[in-house]
Parts: sequence; C-alpha cells; structure tokens
Amino acid sequence: MNRKTLVLPAVIGLLTPVLAACGATDSAGDSGDAIVVGTTDRFTASKDAPAPVDPAYAYDVGTWNILRQTVQTLLVQPRGDGEPEPEAASSCSFTDSGNERYACTLRSGLKFTDGSPVTAEDVKFSIDRARSLKADSGVFALLSTIDLVETKGDSEVIFHLNSPDATLPYKLSTPVAGIVNPADYDKGRLRDGFAVDGSGPYTLDAEVENNELVRAVFTKNPHYKGQLDPKNDKVELRSFTGADAMGTALKDGDIDLMTRTMTPEQITELSDSTDSDIDVVESAGLEIRYLAFNTDAAPVESTAVRRAMAGVIDRGELVAKVYGSQAEPLYSLVPAGITGHSNSFFDKYGDPDVTKAKSTLEAAGVTTPVKLTLHYTTDHYGSATKKEFELLKKQLDGSGLFDVTIKGTPWSTFRPAEQEGEYAVYGMGWFPDFPDADNYLAPFLDKDNFLGSPYDNREIRSKLIPESRRAADRLTASESLTGIQDIVADDVPIIPLWQGKQYVAARDDVTGTEYALNAASTLQLWELGRGRGN
Repeated sequence: MNRKTLVLPAVIGLLTPVLAACGATDSAGDSGDAIVVGTTDRFTASKDAPAPVDPAYAYDVGTWNILRQTVQTLLVQPRGDGEPEPEAASSCSFTDSGNERYACTLRSGLKFTDGSPVTAEDVKFSIDRARSLKADSGVFALLSTIDLVETKGDSEVIFHLNSPDATLPYKLSTPVAGIVNPADYDKGRLRDGFAVDGSGPYTLDAEVENNELVRAVFTKNPHYKGQLDPKNDKVELRSFTGADAMGTALKDGDIDLMTRTMTPEQITELSDSTDSDIDVVESAGLEIRYLAFNTDAAPVESTAVRRAMAGVIDRGELVAKVYGSQAEPLYSLVPAGITGHSNSFFDKYGDPDVTKAKSTLEAAGVTTPVKLTLHYTTDHYGSATKKEFELLKKQLDGSGLFDVTIKGTPWSTFRPAEQEGEYAVYGMGWFPDFPDADNYLAPFLDKDNFLGSPYDNREIRSKLIPESRRAADRLTASESLTGIQDIVADDVPIIPLWQGKQYVAARDDVTGTEYALNAASTLQLWELGRGRGN
C-alpha cells in the first residue's frame, strides 16, 4: 500500500480527521495479541524520585500517560478539543454563580481492580492526600484553589474553593486528582516503585530493570465502569533508549506504533515515503519549548541580560534548521490555538536585533561578553535538543554579547538539579495538563510553581491569575491573560522558543491512530485496535 500521512486539524475540530486511517474495522482484540507501543520516555525510580508513578508525585507527560490508563478521574478530557466530560462521575457542575462550589456524583458500581467499591470517601482521600503531601514535583499546585473536600453519602463529592476557579473541571481530569485505593496508598507518604492501583480502564504489570521501567503491560480491567470504550484487551508500552532504536523496531514489526519522541529526520522520512506499510498521523500540537531562568542567579539576575537574550535569539532560524515544518516559532508562553494567546515577545522585541540588545546591556552597566552556561536534558525531549542548543549557542555567541557554554545532562539528574536552583539558564518543555491558557501561565508564575522559580510578580499572582479564573467563558478572561503575557515579556523569567506538532507512526493494521493523542497530548491507548490493512 501507499503510506498515508493523516493530518488532523488544529485544536478545534480534532474529533474529525481529514483522512480516515488505514484499517477499516474495529475488531478490538480479535488476534489476542497485545498492541505494542514504543516511546523514548524513560521511567526511573531514584533516590531523588522514588515514587515516579504515584499520582501525588508524577508530573510529566510520560508518567501521566501511564496513570491515565490505570487511575480513574472524576472527569476526563475528550478525544479532541472541548470541556471535560464525566468519567468516574455521572455528573459534575458548579452549584453557585461564583464558581466557588463544585459538586460531583459518582457513577454507580465503580470498583477498584481488587473488586472493592469506589466511594466518595476514596475520592476525598485521594485528593486530600495529594494536597497534603505537597510533593516536590509541584503537581499539588494544580489543586491549590481547593479549600475543602466534603462528602455526602457514598456518592457525592463537593469541592469548596478558596477563590473562584472556572478551570477546576480541567484540573479534576488530570492524574493528580486520580482516585487511588486507600488500601494500597499511605496518606502520609508517597508510594515508591511502579505499582499502580486504581479503577481505570486497564491494570498495569510493570517490568523493571535496574530501577527503570522498561515494559508496561496494560490489560483491560474487568471491573472498569466509565465512559471510555477500550478497543483492545491488552497494550504493551516499551521504553527505548533512543528514537533510532524505536524506529527500527517499528520497521521490523517488533512494535505496532511509536509516538514521542521521534526525530525530525524520522518524521520527514516516513512522511515522504510512497511505499510503506507505516502510516503517519500529524496533528496540531500544544507542546512548547522554552528557556527558563533562576532569576536569583548570576548573571541572569539582571533583567537586562534576560531581555538582551530575548532580543537576540532567532526563533525562525531555530525552527527552520532544527525542526523544519514540524514546529513554529513561539512568542508567548501561551501557544497559538489557545484562547488568550498573544505574541507579547514579538510585540516587545520584534525581529532579532543585536544593536538594540547591546544598548539594553550598556544602559544597565553590564560588561560584555556575558558568560553563560545553558543546560539541557539529553534524554527527555528527543535527540534534536542537542542540535537546538548548539544553534542557540551559535546565535548568542554570534551577537558578540555573550560567551555561552552548553551542557547536557540525563533527565534523572537534570530535573532535581533544576528544582534545587543549580542552573541559572536551562531548557524545558511543556505538554499541557489541560488545553487552557491558565495551564501555560500559573504552573510557571504562581506560588509553588512547577519550576521552583524565585520569580514573583505580585500583579500576576494576586490580581491577574485569580481574575482570569473567575471567567467561565474563557474569551472574557483574555484581557487578564494578555496582561500576564505582557509582564512576562517585560520581566523575562522565561523565553518561549517554539511550539510543536505531534505525531504518531503506526503499522497499517492498527486502527484508532487518529485518536491516539488528544489535544492535550494525552496518550489514549484505549482507542487503539486492530483491523484489515488497506
């Protein structure tokens, strides 16, 4: 057959693919074989992070993709764009006009994988546990607007908020709000290792070598009750050390599908091929990449240094030479396609301008060249990251204003060091917890932020973020959201670089690939099945 590239529309309308995937039937599990999915995500239990898949700790796209298959939430994000829909709940809604009281009623007959019933008290236990443990990953901050969780009987859960938060339904659809079995999770400590016990569509069997998860087998949960409809009986997730090995496994038929992170070269090769039994699904992406700063560290404690960097970096060249058509320049923390997006950095700095950047440094009395070390992770965002940072170094050095060293570190070391404030400048990526502008701003700028950043702007934290959350209609929040983005462009605690598209490559007998990733980059393994190849 001729390989087809399936292009899904941007954010709005993701539910309707432009071209149907190969494989016309939905014969889930007919062969009895597991659908094997490859990923370059690494899952490591270490001294710094002994509980990587505990919902109260996990806070990256890889571990969340494990939890979304196994731990049920009150609501779930839909296949494409749209508001969260009831999952463990049969219904949820705000019960006041001020978005400060939110009530959910559980579905009847919910059970954990051991067969014990799921009750409202289990929901309260799970969410209170995450809030009280306050894991250093910062994931608990997603629940920061919850003041009190109340239960009524076995099926009603009521959330009383400390401030209005129209985004709460989205937050309750994320794994930090996942319902766990109190019999297996201690309220006072994280659960070490890779065991997961919930009430989601699958159970998990983890194969671990040297404290690293190398294979995760998801088996359809016979006790599951919810709105999801698994199209298979078993899916196996294999972790590869690199994209090349993963790509070889797909071509050889050892795996059926691969997703993050493919290299730009792999995507181009597969997309350009005219004779292959592998399909590529391309969809609009909400992933972003950015440079972050420890604003207390020399020499970037100087706002002038950060502004000069923002004025010199050429995003267009960065995208063109490293990622090609697979990414777009980004001029704000909020990506294009999300309500409230603005091009604040372009509005302030325009095209790269060395003369203007030099004047900024001279006016602040900064001696040039400014010596910097840019840190990046070697194994978390794909192999192209090194090339990206080599080009950033070339741009900054080429201005004559900076003298840059770059240093790559494995994620298991990089992330703890970043959290401890050891890096002055470092590269990070972000896959949204939910597709709303709030989730591209608050996790980086609010109290208890994901980065552990010392940057603290009172207008953002005390006025603009709370103000934006009052608006149930997100269009009406745009003024507050734009205000936040303008302040970030002025203070530069972060420099946005680019936003990327998302891709899945699969053998042509795998169905449901157009729904394998939703708008928030959630891996939806329950959508995958087997059918006839074209």
